[in-house]
Amino acid sequence: MSNSTNETIATVGLGAGGPEVGVQGLGCMGMSWGYGPTHDEAEARATLERALELGVTLFDTADVYGFGRNEEFISPFVRAHRDRITLATKFAIERDESDPFGKTQIHNDRPYIRQAIEGSLRRLAVDHVDLYYMHRRNPEVPMEESVGAMAELVAEGKVKHLGLSEVTAKELRAAHAVHPIAAVQSEWSLFTRDVEGGGANSVAATAAELGVALVPFSPLGRGFLTGSFVQAEQELSEGDSRRLQPRFTGDNAATNAALLEPIRKIAEARGATLAQIALAWVQQQAQVHGLAVVPIPGTRTRARIEQNTGATRIELSADELAALEPIAGQVAGARYADMSLTSAGRE
Repeated sequence: MSNSTNETIATVGLGAGGPEVGVQGLGCMGMSWGYGPTHDEAEARATLERALELGVTLFDTADVYGFGRNEEFISPFVRAHRDRITLATKFAIERDESDPFGKTQIHNDRPYIRQAIEGSLRRLAVDHVDLYYMHRRNPEVPMEESVGAMAELVAEGKVKHLGLSEVTAKELRAAHAVHPIAAVQSEWSLFTRDVEGGGANSVAATAAELGVALVPFSPLGRGFLTGSFVQAEQELSEGDSRRLQPRFTGDNAATNAALLEPIRKIAEARGATLAQIALAWVQQQAQVHGLAVVPIPGTRTRARIEQNTGATRIELSADELAALEPIAGQVAGARYADMSLTSAGRE
């Protein structure tokens, strides 16, 4: 791998008809919400700029992150570089701000979608969104209604491309039949491989067949795969959503920490970080499954964005891939306490 911190990353088409983007994007959620307080806002803003310098062009947010404040946070950066970036945001999740990680309502109906896009455009201070995701699926609303309403936004010029998040292969097919889907965002990492389940009927296989890109969120297992935690539960600050997630709590955390050993060995042999090896594995799934894969790891620091993008220049050997293969099957705990809103929960 290159040691240069100024070498830009390669690009890939985001789905058959989608925009050309850097092969790694940036998840912006943690810059202002979800993983405890951001103590250095200036560094977080500098990280956005550094990411763009390194060739990252897909920047991901959602209206629920910080109850709109994450969209507001990245708005100045977006407007300053509007013609150079692909802006993604999402709708569907509603929570009570007094209990931010509590009860969740999912809205996929046409009136809500039209209301949501107007709110996002206002907070982002832009006239269109490049990629608009249905953040979570409400099976009680027909896919034809939801994607039909999203397609209206494309026709009106408020949205350029459509995406889905945490959908099953069957749901992806149904949506794609209404309007082309550019990308599916789902959790995918060495700890989570739900999108590969089902063989020829998996989300990954279906996306490849339809020409849809996969955008893995939490490709570093919400930070667990970086090796940063010794006692995960105790080390997370108040206000960090991971304190409620089974993989970070109790005996599960100790079990999962032990699973990092093969990643650590490969990283040490290559002079790389654990995060780089974990990200390289995700990036390499593009070759394995024959589709565009654009992970969106999140970070608040320039040093980490430089490390993360460096992973795009690592190609793991067959032996290294084989050593990493068993990890996901040994992970202790579900990725959420309530899996009902995930694709795996509806399979």
